[in-house]
Amino acid sequence: MSSDRPTLPPVRLPSDAELARDALAAPLLARAVRLARWAGPQTRVGAGGELVEELLPAAAEALGLAADEDGAAYASEAWRVAVDTGLVEIEEPVEEAGHGAVEAGENLPLVTGGSPQDVLALWLDGLETVFADATAPLLDDFADVIGDNGEIDLEALDWDPEREAEFLHGVLGNLYLLSVTETGAGGAGTAGTAPGPVPLPALAASMIVPDDMGEPTDDILEQVSEAMMRLDDQFRVLEPIGLVEYTPVDEALMAEEGDAEAVAVGDDEDVSRYGLVRLTPLGLYGVRQRMLEAGVAAPAVGELADKGADALLEGVARFPEASARAETGEWLARREPLAAARELLAAAKGADPGSPLRRLHCQQALALAGAEAEPAVREVLDDPELGGLARVWLAERGAADVPAPPESMIFWLAIDTIAAQLDAEGELEELQDLVEGLTGQHSGFFDAAWRVEHPATPEVLEAMGRLHRDKRIAKEARKAAFKARSRAGA
Repeated sequence: MSSDRPTLPPVRLPSDAELARDALAAPLLARAVRLARWAGPQTRVGAGGELVEELLPAAAEALGLAADEDGAAYASEAWRVAVDTGLVEIEEPVEEAGHGAVEAGENLPLVTGGSPQDVLALWLDGLETVFADATAPLLDDFADVIGDNGEIDLEALDWDPEREAEFLHGVLGNLYLLSVTETGAGGAGTAGTAPGPVPLPALAASMIVPDDMGEPTDDILEQVSEAMMRLDDQFRVLEPIGLVEYTPVDEALMAEEGDAEAVAVGDDEDVSRYGLVRLTPLGLYGVRQRMLEAGVAAPAVGELADKGADALLEGVARFPEASARAETGEWLARREPLAAARELLAAAKGADPGSPLRRLHCQQALALAGAEAEPAVREVLDDPELGGLARVWLAERGAADVPAPPESMIFWLAIDTIAAQLDAEGELEELQDLVEGLTGQHSGFFDAAWRVEHPATPEVLEAMGRLHRDKRIAKEARKAAFKARSRAGA
């Protein structure tokens, strides 16, 4: 019955306007904007577009970093982002000077005059630059691979840019999954409690330790430790663009224990000393965009609000409960309640494999719609597929004049309800309670159930035979499933 489901739960993100404000507040992009405004026709750059070395102190001063020993490095990094995002534009080299000059880029006005989407596009371009920096070899790696001609021997460096990028992308994917799983709807904006930070050793281990491994070997632990140290460097690079909040590894800890033992966190150890990281709301947005570009299904709450009821019911069937409720609430908020209820009921009809779960989510959506949906619900009381749902909804609201359902509708609704819960892949104990509750309410349940004209009847009865904890009743369910299959094949 179940259709393919995405591997990622939906994330709930702040509005584009809020994300754009976060993007402009990210230290690195803010510095890039300041340098773009500081630059002028006399600002000279080298052949690669980098600021000439003698201008770095002035650039650092423009950023208020003249007293910082790393001010020149920060200025160089910010300048590279300014170039790559189009905040500044490199003019043709001036041959007699041997340098190029710059002018304001066409994207600089977008910082104050562009839409939130324009700003986020700028930030994503900056993220690509920073991601490339994070996956580049460390300066220490170059020490033994510079040839006599002064060029780097990349083969001797044993550095594969694609492998490095894939590893970091995988780490960010795991961090994203932990973030959206922990809070159901993603923990960004108004979605709920923000996800907690993830210890760096655990994140590194998620990429190294095989799922079926019990106690990690010394070799695996060493690999995890090496990955952790590499990630420590990478998250330090990624934090200024606003992707993560990061507590670095305590350098004193490294001196105390040595890299090879860095992942052996004791019960009484302060885990923050080993590094803690979490994606910011802007980081959730950025990682999700990268996933979407890579073809990964990464849904977000609110995407269905402008679509029809058929898309809503189909979409929330793949969402956790809290996310489904949030998505449905946004969908209803944009519509007149009575018209929305009619659209939902029409979309819930059908005999396809996904229809029972659509009807379940339709019922839950109608519960959010409130009393104004009642006329639409009463209109379907005689519908063989929706009449049972309508009676349940009316009874739950204490409505008057709810007609008693015919026996055929009672059993059809029972089969439909179990089919929906099986498709939703709920908790085993809850499914068992549902099955046992239904069979306990209706004497001779299986004598009537195998005759129900529902496409899922044989499959539901087989499942009831597996789920019921009373062996005698489970056997009755299996017999009824056999009769239903024989009847369907007749």
